[in-house]
Amino acid sequence: MRFIRLLALPMLLLLSAARPVTDAAGMAAAHELYAEICLEGQVTQTAFVRGYDALAQRGVKTRMLAIADMTQPSTAKRLHLIDLANKELVLSTYVAHGQGSGELYCSSFSNKHGSHATSKGLYRVGAEIVSPKHGAALMLHGLERGLNCQAEPREVIMHGADYVSEGFIAEHGRLGRSWGCPAVSRADMPRMIQLLADGGYLYVHGR
Repeated sequence: MRFIRLLALPMLLLLSAARPVTDAAGMAAAHELYAEICLEGQVTQTAFVRGYDALAQRGVKTRMLAIADMTQPSTAKRLHLIDLANKELVLSTYVAHGQGSGELYCSSFSNKHGSHATSKGLYRVGAEIVSPKHGAALMLHGLERGLNCQAEPREVIMHGADYVSEGFIAEHGRLGRSWGCPAVSRADMPRMIQLLADGGYLYVHGR
């Protein structure tokens, strides 16, 4: 697959191993922010704290953090876009996982070529592109060595797909699956571009 870039992409790719929250003050700040945004019952606390920590460990300051909680089934609205600056949950919607990761649940992860699996960890969301197969899409740059650092060579992008819909769930009992991309509905894709392109971050949470 070849991509036509719409926006220039100045990129400094920082790869590091995933690390848990180890600083007590940082842990407290993450839990406090979770409560302040009123995410209980909408986003799991573990997914938020780990996503926030992934940013903090790299010294990243960003407005938009998207969390794909792959501990939830694909029938759940498990992709959450959070405005950290305004302390607001902007959107919760559906997101597909890779064929190599399971059926209803994303039960396994891989960073390997040909796995067609989802890769967990933190990604920097890059430029809007046009995929010949999927149309408008977003580049994803994996920031965690061994977890998602092969995202670009694997052509893992965020794109719209017809198999991400309530109609597909009603017919099949789950969403369709991608080749490892966090695919969203075609209706949601313009919003993803608006909120995340060139500066947002995506954290894919999994067991």
